Amino acid sequence: MDAFTIGRRIRQIRTGRGMTLDDLAAAVGRAPSQLSMIENGRREPKLSLLRTIACALGTSLDALLESEELDPRAALEIEVARAMAGPTFRSAGITPFRIPRAVPDEVLRALLALQGEIERLHDERAATPEEARRANVALRRLMRTQNNYFPELEQQARELLAAVGHPGGPLTQRTASDIAGHLGFSIHYVADLPQTTRSVADLAHGRLYLSSRLAAATSADPRTAVLQALSSRILGHTEPASYDEFLRQRVETNYLTGALLIPEADAAPALREAKERRAISIEDLRDAYSVTYETAAHRFTNLATEHLGIAVHFLKVHESGTITKAYENDDVDFPTDRLGAIEGQLCCREWTSRAVFDVDDRFNPYYQYTDTGNGTYWCTARVEHSSEGAHSVSVGVRFDDTKWFLGRDTPHRGVSRHSVDVCCRRAPADLEERWRAAAWPNVKTPRTLLATLPTGAFPGVDTTDLYAFLEAHAPS
Repeated sequence: MDAFTIGRRIRQIRTGRGMTLDDLAAAVGRAPSQLSMIENGRREPKLSLLRTIACALGTSLDALLESEELDPRAALEIEVARAMAGPTFRSAGITPFRIPRAVPDEVLRALLALQGEIERLHDERAATPEEARRANVALRRLMRTQNNYFPELEQQARELLAAVGHPGGPLTQRTASDIAGHLGFSIHYVADLPQTTRSVADLAHGRLYLSSRLAAATSADPRTAVLQALSSRILGHTEPASYDEFLRQRVETNYLTGALLIPEADAAPALREAKERRAISIEDLRDAYSVTYETAAHRFTNLATEHLGIAVHFLKVHESGTITKAYENDDVDFPTDRLGAIEGQLCCREWTSRAVFDVDDRFNPYYQYTDTGNGTYWCTARVEHSSEGAHSVSVGVRFDDTKWFLGRDTPHRGVSRHSVDVCCRRAPADLEERWRAAAWPNVKTPRTLLATLPTGAFPGVDTTDLYAFLEAHAPS
């Protein structure tokens, strides 16, 4: 039971009947002070007492519990009472107090506005790079614990594909549209999509907006954009209350999108058959389902350990050498900061993920063995381009598991000792001696280095643009 709401209903009905607190107390055989605490939400009454109170007020128990509609003032008092009982007031050392009827509504609204601003500032302080790195580390540990396989998301993908009659195999653009229709959305391409969004869902009118540039682009995949936009609705996501919840929602959205584009029921048997032939290939998975190399590589990490018994690692590295995404459950020794975060660190230039940028042949996959302080690993890598520049995407396994993959006969070799010494993080001694005192580079500062991490209900989104866009496109 909601003690605040029930208490206000009792007081609203009592005053409407012209009864004083003493009148009601006499009718139910309780002290006025006890009933006062109930009306102020400071004590939760037993059902037996509520029945007695309902009888004395000439109403029903159902009216006290849920059916009696509260007036605006009572609803406002309840909201303030809940705020005072919450952590924001407590952290400020404010003891909850009774709200007299003489307090104007404007004062109560001002209290709520102040509480909201304090919470906004608190969220802004929390959204620091350190907070983001901690959240990333915690999420990666969860992914490693589950071998990057989430059975509940696989089940949701199966149920949704069955609901639209998907026969199996690659997901067509028409099927993606059918999924949108099944969920009650129509798809609309617009030229003025807010710059800070990939898509916008109008929940009130069942409309999904995508950029018209996406429809015209030859390299973009409209299916991915549609499915990513719908996945949050499928998963029942609400506004994230913390940065780690925001990251978790992103992982779930991308996972479900991959599970729809590359269904487990089809892909897992095909991968097992490829393993029997010792011919596993990320390129074959990409081509079979008409997805990007990155999507195929991600999806492979979901299924490899669960269905093939193969531990893997995944890296996405910007052409600058910065690691932007990472996953591992094969004990590979990625560079980390003091918090254990991998993202944002420089990838060793001897690794496949860096070496692939120096390869002229971009048509064929690049394979390499790398000797590390933690054993030898084999990786396959590709370079893909986006608006943020070139990225390499690589998938790797321990030496003993290389026998299951195409490309295991590669002659390319690398040696990385970043885990035990400075390796490539320090220039060769002769070069450093010659140039250290004679060089002064003008550093190209990463644009995210000094920026505050995005905050708010939808991190990184300009909500003014978002709401103005929806207002302009809402059907009349």
